[in-house]
Amino acid sequence: MLAAKGRLAGPGTVRAGDEEIRADAILIATGALPRVLPGAEPDGERILTWRQLYDLTEIPRDLIVVGSGVTGAEFASAYQALGSRVTLVSSRDRVLPQEDQDAASLIEDVFRRSGMTVLGRSRARAVRRDTDGVTVTLDDGRTLTGSHCLLTVGMIPRTEGCGLDAAGVKVDARGFIEVDRVSRTSVPGVYAAGDCTGVLMLASVAAMQGRIAMWHALGEAVGPLRLGHVAATIFTDPEIATVGVSQRAVTSGEVAARVLKLPLATNPRAKMAGFRDGFVKLFTSPGTGVVLGGVIVAPRASELILAVSVAMEQRLTAEQLATTFAVYPSLSGSITEAARKLMEFTPDSL
Repeated sequence: MLAAKGRLAGPGTVRAGDEEIRADAILIATGALPRVLPGAEPDGERILTWRQLYDLTEIPRDLIVVGSGVTGAEFASAYQALGSRVTLVSSRDRVLPQEDQDAASLIEDVFRRSGMTVLGRSRARAVRRDTDGVTVTLDDGRTLTGSHCLLTVGMIPRTEGCGLDAAGVKVDARGFIEVDRVSRTSVPGVYAAGDCTGVLMLASVAAMQGRIAMWHALGEAVGPLRLGHVAATIFTDPEIATVGVSQRAVTSGEVAARVLKLPLATNPRAKMAGFRDGFVKLFTSPGTGVVLGGVIVAPRASELILAVSVAMEQRLTAEQLATTFAVYPSLSGSITEAARKLMEFTPDSL
């Protein structure tokens, strides 16, 4: 291992400090950085990125979260639970605008019932630090005051100074490194993985990209990255986990699927634990009954989604899932119950 700042010095060459290293395979995995809004520059004390938030030594009294995507929703949920008075500013008409609408609507309802202030269709124009707090100015002229402001407005690739130009590595319009499905860049022998590629910014995807890159470089037979099979979780309370096709794709007609949504409130384990918010949603092929994906909103949905991922990966049908034993009582029982209900109804009744 060499502890140094490295950059590409040309195809097959890396300069690390004063050393120049030749390599048959180079993997770029430099990650990404929080995007900064002009007029809302972080100071690391009151105006914060999510990375700087971890350095606080006390819980913010009044936290204004700008941005209602995955990162914004997760931190808003966490700090509301920790006792902060949270205001979530969303430029869209609902939180988590890119996620399953049923799941996003449920989470927004949970947020509001917990006492969180959620401002939809409200875009932050500027953030100013005051003596002992912050003032956030919205596009419509309204102002919000709080003790701290968290900015969650996207990510930019951390590739400045990496020598991409010198090596001829292509980037897209946003500056992310272009890669194919086996992690190759435009330069032979140079691979990239993780957030610097802009491909589904998830740790699991980054790890798989890196493994695929090294397997390919070593001459192993590798399968390409299949983004449609990636399971993802949003760590709100309750959690949201998804895999496979989306409700948006089904509703638009892009994908033909039967859909069933089973409320978590019908689950005996959920009743015992007092869980009222959540559901299991399954998508299956209308012709074969093969599981195409699912959405789970529940405590530990990140664990529960594995059953749907396995069913999808192994091309199991709703019938096969329905006849699989689940522990009683368990939250996972809602997955097999949803599969049974898919078998009970004709496509027209769904």
